[in-house]
This record gives sequence, C-alpha cells and structure tokens, in this order.
Amino acid sequence: MQLHPLALAIMTAAIFTAPGVSAETVKIAYIDPLSGAFAPIGQNQLKSFQMIAELANQAKWAGDNKIEVVGFDNKASPQESLTQLKAAIDQGYRYITQGNGSGVGLALLDAINKHNERNPGQEIVYLNHSAVDPDMTNGKCSFWHFRLDANSDMKMEALTSFMAKDKNIKSVYIIGQNYSFGHQVTRAAKEYLARKRPDIKIVGDDLHPIGQVKDFSPYVAKIKASGADTVITGNWGADLALLIRAAKDADLKANFYTYYAGTSGVPSAMGAAGAERVKMIAYWQPNNESFSGKEIAEAFKKKYGDDYYTMSTYTAIALLSKAIKDAKSTDPVKVAFAMEGMKLRSLNGEVTMQKSDHQLQQPLYISTWTKTNGKDVKYDQENTGYGWKTEQKVDAYTATQPSSCQMKRPAR
Repeated sequence: MQLHPLALAIMTAAIFTAPGVSAETVKIAYIDPLSGAFAPIGQNQLKSFQMIAELANQAKWAGDNKIEVVGFDNKASPQESLTQLKAAIDQGYRYITQGNGSGVGLALLDAINKHNERNPGQEIVYLNHSAVDPDMTNGKCSFWHFRLDANSDMKMEALTSFMAKDKNIKSVYIIGQNYSFGHQVTRAAKEYLARKRPDIKIVGDDLHPIGQVKDFSPYVAKIKASGADTVITGNWGADLALLIRAAKDADLKANFYTYYAGTSGVPSAMGAAGAERVKMIAYWQPNNESFSGKEIAEAFKKKYGDDYYTMSTYTAIALLSKAIKDAKSTDPVKVAFAMEGMKLRSLNGEVTMQKSDHQLQQPLYISTWTKTNGKDVKYDQENTGYGWKTEQKVDAYTATQPSSCQMKRPAR
C-alpha cells in the first residue's frame, strides 16, 4: 500500500517532533494588583513582563522554548493572592511572579513552600520582581524563591551612605506604610543613620494603613511642624503620589529620599514642585551612565504610551531563559538549580543570583528628579518634562548585606 504524500509528511513530522524534543511554552502567572488603588503599577508591570517575554522569544533566549506571562489579579490582598495561586496551580502553571507588597510576598512564599513539600514533581518557582522585605532572603529564605530586586536594607545602605555626606541634613522624618516592608524601612533608616551620622535627629516616625489614606495633609502638617529638612519614605503607588501631592500643596520645603518615586502616578504628582528635591534609590533608570536599556524604554513608550521602570522584569526573564537553556529543561527543580549562582549582563551591568540566599546582587543608582536637558537627562516620565538625573552609581558589593539564610535544598 502506498501512502499519500501528505500522510507521509505528517508521519515524518510526528517522528521528528516526539515528546522528548519538542519545545515548550513556559507560562508565568503574574499575581499582582490589576484593579484597585495599585492597579496602574500592576498593569504597567504586566505589560513590562509581556514585552520582555516577546523580546526573549524573538531572540530565542530560552532556545526554542517560548515564555508567556499571564495576569492574575490579587487586588493587593494576601488572601486573594492565595486564591489566585491555587487557580494558577490548577491551570498547570509552574512559575509565578509577584512583587507589589512584601505582605503578599511572604504569604505566597509560605504557601509555595508547603505546596512543594506536599507535591513532589509539581514544584512551583517564585520569581520575586519587587517585594523587598529582607526576611525573604534571610530567616525566611527558600530554595523556591528568587529575588530580582535589591532588598530594602541594601537600598537603605546605599541611600544613607549618600545622605551621610550631605552636611545640610540635620533632621529626618520617616513615614511609611504599616506592613512588613514599611517596618523594615523605618528600622534600617534609624540604625544606619545612627551608625553613619549620629548627629542627625529623627524628629518623626509615622506608619499609616497601606492603600487606604486618601488625604495625606494631616501627615504633611506633622512633618512641617517637626521642622524636618528631610523625609525618608518607602511609600509606593498611590500612597506616594498622594503624599507628594499633599507636600506640594502645603509648600513643604523638605527634601524627599524615596524608593519608588519613579512608579506610576508619582512623576505627575511631583511635576516641577519635586525638581531638585526628590531623590530615588533604584536598580536602574533610563538616564543611566550609558543610557543602557533606552531601546526598551523607547519601544515600551511607543507601544503602550507609558514608561518602562520595573527593570527586574528584564532580569527575571533573562535569568529564567538562560537557566532553561543551561538546564536543557523547563522543569522547575532543574531550572532553580541552574539559576543559583548565575551571572548575566542586565541593563544595569553584571548581576549575580547569590547562591546562598537567592538575593540578586546588582548595582544601584541614586538619582534626583530634574528638568530634562537632552544631555544627561534625556528621558522624562509621564510626559512631565522632568526625569531622573544620575547622582551616583553604587557598585553591587557596596550595598551587599550579610545573610542569615540557612537554605534547604531538594535532592537533585
């Protein structure tokens, strides 16, 4: 019996695409706020992940395997995050990413540890793009968790070293969100300033409910009454935008040292009033020393009419892709082992995924909000005509912190 040429072609194709050699689509569940007060950041970051995944697929960063990132709305709630994690697991996801809120991050980490212990062969890996509570890579570290951002202690180490050189700083007011990260920022600010500049007075320390304060004028009135010349805040999203807006309305003259003034909504709230007064510690911004990543920033702006600022999305996809290629597998256990100790070039220079605690070691930038000038400040944010001027690039080793992590690893 002679086979029809089409049937022969189908059979031949089937032989050469046997299960052992077929490329896979690695799906990442993005579990972050896509509705509510923090939705603008969540939506921006989901698009950031998706655009970098497209870039990775085109350039075959993971070989013939594809990477896809799908959004799961956790409404910024730890409880809702656990529901979304279960939904993702039920749908076959083996990789998740999250970053908006360390309270959420700690809840997910605990749930993933328990799931992996109870379900060998169905392990989940957690790529943490922005949740920066130091505990997540210290006492609560996990083989299944990889942090792509610098933790809050690393950022405060760099920020306070920079502040210590400014003799004009005499009194500091600390304000933050009342959850794990806010507490860590307050603790570190006090400890590190006491060590580096014991003459600086802490004249106020406030924690407020996360995502619930609509009017920050009472807080700003307290800052003004304290006589503080400097404010340190870990606030992000609407909580920072509203705080900055209230400070502008009250004509507060203090300088702001922030972690997240480059996130959605804050640049518009600052505008000209924040010029030369708001500073930010971050792992990247487009006006860096060599404008590294400018093509991505420009492409993102063109595609979405928005700013690309969560550069950990690039590092996360690059790290995962290289690990898949090196491991010759998409299996989370093999990929996790491949990510340990990995070095690669990201948009801020060479980065290393530290094996001992899965905390990425990377350079940091301290920048000041200032008017664009076409030279060292080419890129603005939110079409304000203002952007970030690099004041200092901090080498990775300078911000490195000791870790108390006692990593438990599965059998290979």
